[in-house]
Amino acid sequence: MAASGQKLETRPVAPPAVRRSSARVVPHRARWHQRLAASLIFALARCIAATIRFRMNDLGGYFSHLPQDKIIFAIWHNRLALSLILYRRYVARRDRARRLVALVSASRDGGLLTRVLELFEVRPVRGSSSRRGAQALREMVTLGRAGHDLAITPDGPRGPRYVVQDGVISAAQLTGLTIVPVTYHLNWKLCLNSWDRFLIPLPFCRCDVITGLPIRVPREATPDEREAARKRLEAELRRITGE
Repeated sequence: MAASGQKLETRPVAPPAVRRSSARVVPHRARWHQRLAASLIFALARCIAATIRFRMNDLGGYFSHLPQDKIIFAIWHNRLALSLILYRRYVARRDRARRLVALVSASRDGGLLTRVLELFEVRPVRGSSSRRGAQALREMVTLGRAGHDLAITPDGPRGPRYVVQDGVISAAQLTGLTIVPVTYHLNWKLCLNSWDRFLIPLPFCRCDVITGLPIRVPREATPDEREAARKRLEAELRRITGE
């Protein structure tokens, strides 16, 4: 208790549980058990892929001649299981100088996927619409302009399923890279009871890969033109997916 006539000095104290929204978000790194799980996933994916019969239906004409211009691969979230295998099979093996950058959530679960990407020699950029989104977009744009291919799941990481979000359109506008819609169909698979109905290929299945018509977003695109491009990409991905 203060002595009589002595003024009490008060200082505002911030509640310890409150975290400012402007605080810098640090992506979660993979823990030891996630790194172990990532190694198992990587080995299993390669083993299963070795048994799969791939067939390409290159409607967009991209994989037929593999131009030097870098692109944005747009593939639905539920088809991530074979996305890196497809890039290695149809792009990296034919042009070993190509490098891929992929967007991954900054969440704790994203740490596992980040390690899987690193094992596939893909550079991860951490962020999503809810966490670190603006910074992740800037990093993607910088790497895209520097000569990397970009991979984006336009309906991820939370959906709704088969609904294209704005991020892929922004990346295309700022980098000038062409968006190439990619999907595939499996004749033998598991379908998880998740928001995206994630597909897991089973050994010795057939994988029919389909590319759609490329989409460009002009750098000077207006909001209406951006929305039109978003709708075109969504319609094209839905068309080649057929669901």
